[in-house]
Amino acid sequence: MLLYPPQCLACGAGVADGGAGAVHLCAACWSEAAFITGACCDCCGVPLPDDGTGAGQVLVCDDCLSAVRPWSRGRAALVYAGTARRLILALKHGDRLDLAPPLAGWLARAAAPLVQPGMIVAPVPLHLHRLARRKYNQAAQISGRVARQLGLEHRADLLIRLRPTRAQDHRSVADRFANQQGALAVHPRRAEGLAGRPVLLVDDVMASGATIHAAALALLAAGAGPVSVAVLARAVKDP
Repeated sequence: MLLYPPQCLACGAGVADGGAGAVHLCAACWSEAAFITGACCDCCGVPLPDDGTGAGQVLVCDDCLSAVRPWSRGRAALVYAGTARRLILALKHGDRLDLAPPLAGWLARAAAPLVQPGMIVAPVPLHLHRLARRKYNQAAQISGRVARQLGLEHRADLLIRLRPTRAQDHRSVADRFANQQGALAVHPRRAEGLAGRPVLLVDDVMASGATIHAAALALLAAGAGPVSVAVLARAVKDP
């Protein structure tokens, strides 16, 4: 039997075996992985400055104070840059399904404060056309594992896309929201028992929040209880 030494998830370089739960990133990739472990927005998970005076307080970023958010709380595991961006793109477009377990582990830890009794975990869905091209929904690969680690029910097909949408990249915020408007709905065959139950909505990246917004509205329209959001990475504005 051949035993291969642990390799960095992002670049493949050899790393020391830290045992169960090890992050398995080399020093260079670790330095470019911005885990969100300190003060953050309770609504979208974006990291916030921490001067020590807000301990124990619920913090909300300026964007969430000025925008209508149909979800109640949110967390993100990392900032969408550097190592996090490379890992998510590799999972999303590079058939790197081996990344799903460690990424889900990071997200489960970040999302733990959002857990409520009776909560359902659901991924943001892909349209069937895009799913056929990509072969899997990266959000569902993460959400199922997050649900297991948090001891929650998982409904991979709770949400469906009613129509294909164009890629969100390089669009204005207004265009992103318009692109997603009315594109998502609760699957009529999966809605049983949804009424009043809290939902943890899982996706890979949150930028403007347009996709999460549409998904949360669809869940609430179907009678779900409060919606919380957990994303692998949160895009942040340049300082």
